[in-house]
Amino acid sequence: MRDVEDFESLPPDDWIPPMTDDWEPVFETAADQVFTPSAPSREARIARMDWEELAMEARQCTACGLCATRTQAVFGVGDHEADWLVIGEAPGADEDRLGEPFVGRAGKLLNPMLLAIGLKREQVYIANILKCRPPENRDPAPTEANLCRPFLERQIELIRPRIILAVGRIAAQNLLDTDTQIGKLRGRIHRFGPAQIPLVVTYHPAYLLRSPREKRKVWDDLRLARRAMTTVAGESARKLAGS
Repeated sequence: MRDVEDFESLPPDDWIPPMTDDWEPVFETAADQVFTPSAPSREARIARMDWEELAMEARQCTACGLCATRTQAVFGVGDHEADWLVIGEAPGADEDRLGEPFVGRAGKLLNPMLLAIGLKREQVYIANILKCRPPENRDPAPTEANLCRPFLERQIELIRPRIILAVGRIAAQNLLDTDTQIGKLRGRIHRFGPAQIPLVVTYHPAYLLRSPREKRKVWDDLRLARRAMTTVAGESARKLAGS
């Protein structure tokens, strides 16, 4: 009881520490942390990048497990102001080794496909849904495609193509956000994104190597894309004439 009596008998000034000039509230730093704006999201950062920054970000990307198995990221190649944007699935072994899309056996078939409608490879831009090769050339996992999508979306924004050629099932289904089979996606003009860019679906060159009889269908798809391109050019001319 003596301790209690001693405590109760102490004057307030003897047991409350004086407040000095250098006193700082202990919660100041914590409060600052609570109200500090968060860093921009990965998607927001990518959406503001220029070509050089975007390519560097893709090459250094570790967002998914493919960074552990790739030789290098395959960013894309071609004219940054191209009217035509060709989008495939993902890099294969040759692409992973050389760092350029569509350079393997299937890729070499893409060049004559483009020439058939009067286009050289260097006149278009070529990219893939994924920037990194999936092991054993398996289909991209949905999470991989979603994590890689900001890169492709920014490429599309920078290029501002007048038409997109989706090459193969994976590219078509990812771009159109559908699980519809490629045979039902062919033969008509789709629209992509806020800009409503015309998009035409065709078979992947790798499929043509296995099924050469389907080349006629690809030729039909390419002609459809060329007609869509002509229509877009006509619409632009009419808008300019009316302005």
